[in-house]
Amino acid sequence: MVDFTPSQFGVVASVLTYKVVRQLPRENGQHLYRIKTAGEAFERVARESELARTAST
Repeated sequence: MVDFTPSQFGVVASVLTYKVVRQLPRENGQHLYRIKTAGEAFERVARESELARTAST
């Protein structure tokens, strides 16, 4: 589980916590990840710099 903070202006995230679905190839020196939250019917693509590991519960 990760917290997602979009770096692009105008990108709205409905919640902060997402599940990493899969790792994608690197682009411009950063890994890309497919992430998903239960509250949305679609997956997002996020840069590694937009993600932070959530605290364990």
